[in-house]
Amino acid sequence: MALENVEAEIGRAAEEKVKAIMAEANAEIQRIDAEADAEIAAIREKESKREADTIGRLRRQEASSAELESKKVILAKKNEILAKTFEATLADLVAAPKADKLEQYKMMVAAATKAIGKPKAYMSDKDGFTAAQLGVSKVEKDAGIAGGLILESEDGALRVDMQYETILRQVWDRELKGLSDILLG
Repeated sequence: MALENVEAEIGRAAEEKVKAIMAEANAEIQRIDAEADAEIAAIREKESKREADTIGRLRRQEASSAELESKKVILAKKNEILAKTFEATLADLVAAPKADKLEQYKMMVAAATKAIGKPKAYMSDKDGFTAAQLGVSKVEKDAGIAGGLILESEDGALRVDMQYETILRQVWDRELKGLSDILLG
């Protein structure tokens, strides 16, 4: 299985999780939009009473200011939702059942062996897989890895970063435009 296929498989799994979380996020966004609309309506009503005593220029300026502020609040909340979605997806990948992780890790190794023979694997110190289980020459624990693998050739000249965070970040960056369009649309 080619490295691209492994990345695509993990990417698809991550995208499915992202879609599920995005559905929840969309519901939250609709709630936020409704609250923001209610807040905007309340601000507009208050401003319209005050506008009767002010000149037209100040009236337009205040309404514009309130609209901009509400958009900033909504944008900040949507950005917060995106960040939480990324973190939740990564946490789901890291917390996957051991059997699922072992299968994914084996796929990663199978893809990488085409490029680097029988690699050495670096993995989270929380993962308890052996070199024999993974089909690698050696396993080293690395507290800096949350989930996934870094595979390295025997001589250390070639490294393949297959950490969940790295793969998810690639998928996330590729799909962020679409996610933003959905959230900001």
